[in-house]
Amino acid sequence: MLKRWMENLRKPRGFTGRMLLAGMNVGHSGLSRWGLRHLAIGPPDHILDIGCGGGKNVARMLKLAGKGKVCGLDYSEVSVKKTTGLNRKAVRAGRSEIRLGSVSENPWPDNTFDTVTAFETVYFWPDFASDIREVRRVLKPGGIFFICNEMGKPEEGEAPYQYWIKTLGLTTYTASDFQKLLTEAEFIDVKIISGKKSRVCVSAQAKK
Repeated sequence: MLKRWMENLRKPRGFTGRMLLAGMNVGHSGLSRWGLRHLAIGPPDHILDIGCGGGKNVARMLKLAGKGKVCGLDYSEVSVKKTTGLNRKAVRAGRSEIRLGSVSENPWPDNTFDTVTAFETVYFWPDFASDIREVRRVLKPGGIFFICNEMGKPEEGEAPYQYWIKTLGLTTYTASDFQKLLTEAEFIDVKIISGKKSRVCVSAQAKK
């Protein structure tokens, strides 16, 4: 039972997955609102949320991009269904599109988005260095990649939340890690903001 619950945290499935997604929409609310305060979203922006989970961040960004479009990508069928249902009006209006797929093989064409976001998901990306190049590909020149994590890794010493990191097999990153990897992937103007406990948000601009 515990193993199934842990697996669902990585990739929600079935009834347990649906319950976890509902909980994540509530439990991650504080982090999401904090992160979005550090992200400039314009009314006409075209945005992709990678690892859209329960869909609450898609809903929040739809309000900020009042004349734009907010898409979601997730490798969990349950997440895709939950996000689509939560944002059904925007989907029907053509202002949102939720797809099943992997960050490693992003299904959208080159130069599609003004902004790509990743809330509490890069811990699970299979090959971060390669995957952010896929992010770079779908961003328009000058577009913004935005990461928001609850668990940032300090430059020295052990990161907080070690139980969850070890139990879920999470990969955490220091500010130096983000700076190096994003720069190598042809991002510029990398900005890193730390919050209470070990919160961190990172923004980087796709080179023009």
